[in-house]
Amino acid sequence: MEQLLELIDQYGYIALYGLLALGIVGLPVPDEILMTTVGSLTVGENPLLSFCTSFLVSFGGAMTGMLVSYFLGKKVGKPFLYKFGKWVKLTPERLAIAEGWFKKYGLWTVAFGYYVPGIRHFTCYLAGVSNVSFWRYLLYAGSGALVWAATFLTLGHVIGVNAPAIMEMVHHYMGLSVSILAVIVAIVLYGYWRYRKRRRSCSI
Repeated sequence: MEQLLELIDQYGYIALYGLLALGIVGLPVPDEILMTTVGSLTVGENPLLSFCTSFLVSFGGAMTGMLVSYFLGKKVGKPFLYKFGKWVKLTPERLAIAEGWFKKYGLWTVAFGYYVPGIRHFTCYLAGVSNVSFWRYLLYAGSGALVWAATFLTLGHVIGVNAPAIMEMVHHYMGLSVSILAVIVAIVLYGYWRYRKRRRSCSI
């Protein structure tokens, strides 16, 4: 993740666009983490990135990846994905899951598949393989990309704005949380010890 942030710091919106496009195609890019982090970079007196520009670039990057995947699916078909998909983590097992979803929910899988890592990459390819109308695909894919980009950018922005308060709360309640966890573990261990002791006495 640090390397991705270095790319964004060095190349700005170009890096953001390219990373999201490649992530949707199937390369191992942590899209949600990246988007949330980018959202957090849009806050402060001198933010590194603009929220509106980041949103437009993120939407464009996601749509580029989805269009590339759609046309690849349309041109090369499923056998190609089975043979070479593993190089970008498009395994046959994941493809089978995505195909089941696609048969059941149709293009809604494309719209909401963004939120399912490991599945969203396949839905675009399958839309192309299934010869779905380009304009119908564009409508569902575009709607999904719009909501997805807005969701994670806004989440990161809100977290960024409230980061000091969140860190203070975590610090304040950390000791209490650890104490509660220790008590729970102690109770579980005591219960297990009593259970084992009772079993040994019964066996005698």
